Amino acid sequence: MALGLRAAARTARQGRTGWWTATRRDHLVGYLFVAPQVAGSLLFVFLPLALVSWYSLHEWNVLADTFDFVGADNYRHLLADPNVPKVLTATALFSAGLVVVNLSLALLLAVLLNQRLRGTVVFRTLFFSPVVVSLVAWTIVWGFLLQRDGGVNALLQAVGVEGPNWLRTGPTAMASVIAVQVVKNVGLNMVLFLAALQGVPKELYEAARLDGAGAWTRFARITLPMISPTVLLTSIITVAGSLQVFAQIAVLTQGGPGTSTTVLVYYLYQQAFQFHHFGYGATLSALLFVIVLALTVLQWRLRRRWVFLES
Repeated sequence: MALGLRAAARTARQGRTGWWTATRRDHLVGYLFVAPQVAGSLLFVFLPLALVSWYSLHEWNVLADTFDFVGADNYRHLLADPNVPKVLTATALFSAGLVVVNLSLALLLAVLLNQRLRGTVVFRTLFFSPVVVSLVAWTIVWGFLLQRDGGVNALLQAVGVEGPNWLRTGPTAMASVIAVQVVKNVGLNMVLFLAALQGVPKELYEAARLDGAGAWTRFARITLPMISPTVLLTSIITVAGSLQVFAQIAVLTQGGPGTSTTVLVYYLYQQAFQFHHFGYGATLSALLFVIVLALTVLQWRLRRRWVFLES
């Protein structure tokens, strides 16, 4: 009897061991590691997207406490809205100006600070320090500096130049917002470019010098191809960030003068939280998501043409 019970227990243990294999344990460990990321994506990415899509099919008036299904009416309103072309134009101007100036200046600073010169550590810290400053505090300070009687015009007046009212004229308002954002975040891209430059093998530059290549040729034929993966990363980050700017517009210009600096995110905020058209605001959010997704996918697809070692 005892022998029979021991044999049955041994058989049961072998059965459990046969099912709970090392492979299954490895799979469980992998699932546990990715579970936080999957849960975060579901809660903070896919669920909000689903809710925005649902809200865009409704007219939600919080003040009247109504939530009515309107189908595609919000999307038809989007196509007929006379302000949307102006908003998209302002968004394109801001994004293009920010991306070009930010990436160009960041790369220039990185190349200069990559030289073995005295004081480069101080300048690296100086250019990166605005990145860690509070965005709202940074923008408020620049709002005072860019007033008609602010610090910028005072410096210009000291050299005999009368400065404009930077934030109350269309072209200068857009340029001012771009400049404030560039100075705030150029240090981040500069650090990324600097790290990429320090990873370029020095032997390539030495061989190019022996072949008689000049500074520009070395930069175009060696530096840019070798750091092109970092250029791709910074361009994707900067483009996506430029399309989501809000605090600078809200603090500096409130979308003015007129609609010259009313970018898509600020127009979305106006429709949803100032005019209480939450359904239409959700529709504008869907438009913003489509634009960011399309530009990101486009950059990712084009990487094979200019990113080094991509095929």
